[in-house]
Amino acid sequence: MMRSPRHAFKDKTVAKVFADYPAAVRTRLLMLREMIYSTAATIDGVGPLEETLKWGQPSYLTTETGSGSTIRIDRVKDNNRVALYFHCQTDLIATFRELYPADMEYAGNRSIVLGLTAKLPEQALRHCIGLALTYHARKQPGARKKRQPGKTGTSRRARLKKQT
Repeated sequence: MMRSPRHAFKDKTVAKVFADYPAAVRTRLLMLREMIYSTAATIDGVGPLEETLKWGQPSYLTTETGSGSTIRIDRVKDNNRVALYFHCQTDLIATFRELYPADMEYAGNRSIVLGLTAKLPEQALRHCIGLALTYHARKQPGARKKRQPGKTGTSRRARLKKQT
C-alpha cells in the first residue's frame, strides 16, 4: 500500500506509476519527489510545479514561469538504484560534478544516481535541484551581470554555491 505523500498527486497516471514501483524504489522516489517540491517552494520565481509523465517517468516542470529545466525521476534498470534525470543538452550535470565531485554518482551528462538505502546527500541534492529549477532564469540575458574589465569576479563555483 502506498503511503499518502505530502503533496497529493493531481495526475492519476503519475500516481499509478509510483504505485507500480517496488516498495523500496517507491519510497526513495517519493523522498526525491518531496525534495523537488519543497525545494521549489523555497525559491522565488520558480512558481508551482507541473507533475506529469515524460518517457513514462515522473517529471517536474516549471511550466508557469519557465524558470527551469525539466527534472525526471525513475529507477535505474538494475532496480537497486534511482536517478534524477536532467536535460542532456544543458550544462547541469557538468555543473553538479564541478560543485560536488565526490558527493554523488553521475551517469553521463544526464543523471545523478542514488542508492536505495544510503543516506541522501540532501544539501547537495537540494542545491542541484534548485539549479535545475532556475536554469533558464539564470541563462536569460541580463540574468548575469557582465564583469567589468580589470575587476576580478567570483569564480563560477562560488557564484553557483550562492544560488538557491
